[in-house]
Order: sequence, then structure tokens, then C-alpha cells
Amino acid sequence: MTAVHTPGAPWVEDGQLVSTNPATGAEAGRFPVASADDVAGAVERAREAGRWWAGLGFAGRKARLLRWRALLAQQITELADLVNRESGKPAAEAIVEAIAAIEHVDWSARNARRVLGPRKVRSRPVLAEFSAHLEYQPFGVVGVIGPWNYPVVTPLGSIAYALAAGNAVVYKPSEYTPAVGQWLVDSFARVVPEHPVFEIVHGLGDVGAALCRSGVGKVAFTGSTATARKVMAACAETLTPVLMEAGGKDAMIVDSDADLDRAAEAAVWGGLTNAGQTCIGIERVYAVEPVYDAFVTKVVERAEKLTVGAGKGADIGPITMPAQLDIIRRHIDDALARGGRAVLGGPESVQPPYVKPTILVDVPEDSAAVREETFGPTLTIRRVRDADEAVELANAVPYGLGGSVFGRRRAVAIARRLRSGMSAINSALTFVGMSTLPFGGVGDSGFGRIHGEDGLREFGRAKAITQRRGPSVLPAQTFERTPKDVDRIVKVVKLLYGRTR
Repeated sequence: MTAVHTPGAPWVEDGQLVSTNPATGAEAGRFPVASADDVAGAVERAREAGRWWAGLGFAGRKARLLRWRALLAQQITELADLVNRESGKPAAEAIVEAIAAIEHVDWSARNARRVLGPRKVRSRPVLAEFSAHLEYQPFGVVGVIGPWNYPVVTPLGSIAYALAAGNAVVYKPSEYTPAVGQWLVDSFARVVPEHPVFEIVHGLGDVGAALCRSGVGKVAFTGSTATARKVMAACAETLTPVLMEAGGKDAMIVDSDADLDRAAEAAVWGGLTNAGQTCIGIERVYAVEPVYDAFVTKVVERAEKLTVGAGKGADIGPITMPAQLDIIRRHIDDALARGGRAVLGGPESVQPPYVKPTILVDVPEDSAAVREETFGPTLTIRRVRDADEAVELANAVPYGLGGSVFGRRRAVAIARRLRSGMSAINSALTFVGMSTLPFGGVGDSGFGRIHGEDGLREFGRAKAITQRRGPSVLPAQTFERTPKDVDRIVKVVKLLYGRTR
């Protein structure tokens, strides 16, 4: 009997991971599934290659990473077409994703020495006879477990920074997008052919678990909160440090003095781009009473114009992971059953493998559509009395990844009050492409940061060095100190620190 496979859902056949397009079912590629021994071998090869890579120094790594950046830029349309063929994401959106990834490769390569390189740190009076130095040394091998929804920019947010910091990388891409992961590794090998600095292992969840237990110096994970807990548990067995970028339920707040046209445009983009399959996507909107009705009208007007399908001109592609369709359907049904209304779309919008834009209003705050990550092209919009109520409701979920605020006079103050790792003012999602800023969340959205200076430091161990430069005036750290020395130390400490200002 011939096995029947769901389009878009990967499967293993004769030791090969088979990847298909979720809209057409066309095969995107086959890749050998790694065993635990294969994972261990990849880590060992990377460890050896990593010694060579670290030995190149910042300048040598920078030159090679910039060559990789150039190759990615030159072949951006080829990469975008592959993303489209494998995940169904519209090619134009894949281009936008790749641009952000290229920017992060560039910034990490150019700034690694400044952020991580050896530098002198100011000494303090009680240890004035010592100089202080700080540097960040690589972990050796970093394991990266990547997602399927943004298979280029999200993993490269860890991979590029880990490489710039002097680490080798073993990458386990999502089983839904192995072809994109293989393309990234192969492209890097073209500009760094000497040693396998950037390795890849394919497979399902057990391969990711094997990577966690393989002895890598650190694991960087992006995925659901539930899987993040499993990754942490596996890494805890060997005290392997982790960086967790998990799910989100991001909110937008629309204040009374907001530009409603721009707010509606951003809400539609932030909530429906990539068919809503965005960890930092806008899933909830809180609009204050005076502008609520006009805002909802503008959102619906824009959202109902979007086209859905697999064609080149489509705005919204298929749901990549078939199982997500049931979650999206459940959230819509629950919202309506509990008194919510669909002002656009509704249950009939779920037409596998697609979901048409759905805008829900009057949805109770304890419903699944408000509390749980939907990961589909849906938005809930709630009327609130003022910005204070909006902030309270926005912060009431356990997630805390990103968020957005539209307004003028109070926008910055509102953004600071959001319990999230990132906020965008009068825009949505823009922080993901800002290579100078850290990216990451709090609560159920994880911890640790990629991107920016904080992102570089995530992939280096702080190494503190002190060096004597003269005799000790206050000989505290020696058994040869005298009672007179101790008295003098006490007097100096009182003089230095005994004042209240």
C-alpha cells in the first residue's frame, strides 16, 4: 500500500527527510537523517574546525563573513525562490526576510572586534596596583536549532553572530525547511572551503535532542515555548547554557492621537505578513474608545484586499505546518462561541492549506484567541477606555516578546510600560531588522538575546584578567598583612565609601 502524506508535512523515507511545498505538495528536497553518532561526528568535526576559525582572529573572520554576505546578496532571488518552493512563503516576503539576514551578517562581522575584543577596564582605588582587562572568548561549538517560519533571518541571527564571535556552528534546521538550511550551509562552504566551520544535521526532534546532549558549548533555540522547555531540560543534563527565543502573543496599542491610516496599515502588515506565522506578529490590538470604530473600519478595508494563494502575486501564502490549521480554526471557533464577532472572515476562512484574513472583535480576554499563540492571519481588536487599560491587558498574557504602539504624545511612555523585550513606535516588527538592537523576550517568550552587541556577547564567554603593575598600597590579599595594614585599610574604606553621597 502506498503511504499517503499530507502536503507540507515532512516525513522520513529510506533514511531520508523528505520536504514538500505545503500548497502544491511538490517535493523540495531529500536529506539524510542524522543519527546520534552522526550528530556527535558533526560536533567533533566542527570542534576541530573551530580551532582554526578562532585562530583566524577577528580580521580573518570578518573578511570571510563579508564574502558570505556578498554571496547572499548576489543570490538573494535564488534564496527567496527556494524559500517559496519549500515553505510556500511569497517570494517578495522571502526577499524582505533575506535582506534583514544579510544586514545581520554584515553588522556582526564588522562589529565583533569592537564588542568582544580585548580591552582595558578601569581599575578601582582598593586595587589600584592592578590593571584590569576584559575579553570574550568563543565557546568552541554552538548548536543552533532553527525554525521554519523565518528559515533565513532567524537562524542567521544566531549563526552569523556565533561565527563572528569565533565559534564553529552545528545547525539543525526545522524539518519543514531543510532545503533552505542546506543552502545556507553550502553557500558558506563556497567562501570558507578550508574547514567545516558551519555544519548541518537533518532530522526530527530526536536530532535536536541529540545536538543538545552532544557536548556543544552553547545551544541557541528558536521555536515554540513547549519545545523550548524540552530543549532546556535536555541541555540541563550537561549544564549546557542556552539561548531561548520562544513564542509570542504581541499586542499593538492605538492611542487617541495616533495616525489611524498608518496604524491600520501596520496592524495588517504586522498581523498578517507570512500568513500570521510570525513570532513577533501582532495578534492582539487594543484601540482606545475615541478611535476604535474608525480604526476597525480601516483595518478591515485593508485586510479584505489581500490576496491568498500560491501564485507570485499573492500577498498571503499557505500555512506551512498543517497541524497549525486546527489551532487557528479552534481559536476562531472559540472566540465566536464566547461572544466575539468576525468583522472579516471567520470559520469559513480556514481553507486548507490556506487561511484567509480574519478580524475578530468583542473577544473575551480569557479566550484562546487572546491568551494562546495563534500563528495564523487573524487579529483580535478590543475597545479600551484609555492607554492604561490597554497596557494592563497587553501585559496580562505570559508571553513578552515584542509589541507596537501608535500615538504621539504618550507613545514612548506607553512603549516602555509594555512587558516585552522589544517595542516599535508608529511601526510594527521593525526591531527585527535593526542590527544594532538586541532581539529577544521575557516570560514565556524566552530569554537571552540575538542581534546587536548583546547578541554578540551571547556567543562569547567573558574572560576577566587582572595584572599587577606595582606594589600593594593596601595589602589585603596576603597573609603577610600586619595589624597596622588592616587599620590603614579600614580607614581608607571609611574614607572612600563611608559617605552617603
